[in-house]
Amino acid sequence: MLVLTKTFRFQKLVQLPVCEQLIRYFHREPIPVAWKKPENGWTKLNFDGSCKGRNGKSSIGGVVRNDKAEFLLGYAESIGCANSTIAEITALRRGLELVLENGWNNDVWLEGDAKTLVEILVKRRTIRCLEVQRHVSHINSILPELNNYIVSHVYREGNRAADKFAQMGHQLDKPTIWRDNPPHEVLNIVHEDAQGKIVLRRR
Repeated sequence: MLVLTKTFRFQKLVQLPVCEQLIRYFHREPIPVAWKKPENGWTKLNFDGSCKGRNGKSSIGGVVRNDKAEFLLGYAESIGCANSTIAEITALRRGLELVLENGWNNDVWLEGDAKTLVEILVKRRTIRCLEVQRHVSHINSILPELNNYIVSHVYREGNRAADKFAQMGHQLDKPTIWRDNPPHEVLNIVHEDAQGKIVLRRR
């Protein structure tokens, strides 16, 4: 079962003077965003991809936590040159593989901050890129092995731990996995997420 918990809204674009655009931007009410722990018995995978520079140097990362917001596993690695969609979908694919390898295939919540990828998975959007098609096919072959799962979008402010792992991936020479205890670079974020810290996002 796929559940899309984020409602997408599309508004008509109106060209305004730059000064007025800036005034409106900075006077909009910020959106409170927080990472949410999964329901009792569920496992949550947050994933993210990162692209830097004109050459498209990319990396991936993700974090798995239980219903008590306890850190179970984190992963990060450099994947060479790729666009943002490839990075995001590779991050999800790797996360799913680790979820299965560790036996967390009951009640899994998959969450990322890439709307396009969530739409591809939930709405079965048509994909033209052959490489993306290949990744999606592999993911679709993994998903039936999960007994129950949902897929959702979250703003980047609610995906900070996965984002940090993805950033760390740029500095790694080989794929790295952390188990039970997060690295110090992510420790504060994991603790803040567990406490329900709210991060304000400008619209």
